[in-house]
Amino acid sequence: MTPIARLSCPCGRDETLENCCGRYHQGEPAPTPEALMRSRYSAFSLGLSDYLLATWHPTTRPAKLALDPNTRWKALTIVAAEPPSTTTGYVHFRACFYELGHWHALEEASRFIDDQKRWWYVDGTPSLTRLKPRRNDPCLCGSGRKFKGCCGV
Repeated sequence: MTPIARLSCPCGRDETLENCCGRYHQGEPAPTPEALMRSRYSAFSLGLSDYLLATWHPTTRPAKLALDPNTRWKALTIVAAEPPSTTTGYVHFRACFYELGHWHALEEASRFIDDQKRWWYVDGTPSLTRLKPRRNDPCLCGSGRKFKGCCGV
């Protein structure tokens, strides 16, 4: 098993998990809505449902969250993340994932609020698209390689 200090962060930043989203998973508050969004994506990727619930605002948080073990999160793209106001922030993202033989893109404009000097995920407007990558298309994981030589199954 690779130590956490050397794992690449799933959020796509060129940093280790420990220096990027891992510190938020360990309890350090995310300083911006974008940092919280990235750490939540990483939590989905790593199966950290407790962290996802802990960073979801109590007014909209579900009682429990069951993550699908068949979902493999492959890439996160931040489409837009404007500087937040003092109490509200928005992050528009696109996340590609593979599940049960199919590729998908989840796109959402997420809303965050600063409550008690901490950023919280509140809600978003998601859309789900089924993707049909071809062999010679760029890989959906963002590696820069062709799909057939990377994540193509």
